[in-house]
Amino acid sequence: MTVIKHKAQRVGIFIDTANIYHSAKNLYHAKANFGAIVKDALDGRVLVRAIAYVASTEGGEEKAFFDALSKVGIETRTKPLQIFAGGAKKANWDIDFAMDAVKLAPKLDTTILITGDGDMVSLVEYLQNTHGTQVEVVSFGKSSSSKLMESADDFLDLDMNPKKYLLSYADLKPRERAQR
Repeated sequence: MTVIKHKAQRVGIFIDTANIYHSAKNLYHAKANFGAIVKDALDGRVLVRAIAYVASTEGGEEKAFFDALSKVGIETRTKPLQIFAGGAKKANWDIDFAMDAVKLAPKLDTTILITGDGDMVSLVEYLQNTHGTQVEVVSFGKSSSSKLMESADDFLDLDMNPKKYLLSYADLKPRERAQR
């Protein structure tokens, strides 16, 4: 499919916050700049909704992060962080993420999934084949599912210009980045 991007195109953006956060942290020892990521993914088109799926903790230390997302026009959907017996932590957003994308698809020309999670391949194919929606994926290619990247109509690889999509990474000198 040829990727079509025009200014009147209605776009919905769905953000797997944990996936992008952990990719930025593990690959670059930095935090993701969600405002810059959404701006470039949108590419001047009409934003219908941008939704970030996030986990909340009892301490509420993530409130500043949620406020920062809201300031750049990103809605947050929160779910309490589950802590399992072995110490693993998870919020399990995949089903909600997919259901929201499916529910909004009739109102969109393009769906943008900001995630590298290979579990989303079925969602991409469903949106393309059932709704005729153009599906774009945005993530750090180094930590993304190759099947997800291949299934999308377009892929924006954040690894191509990491300092543009990371906070604090640009402030480090090259030698400091190499040491991290």
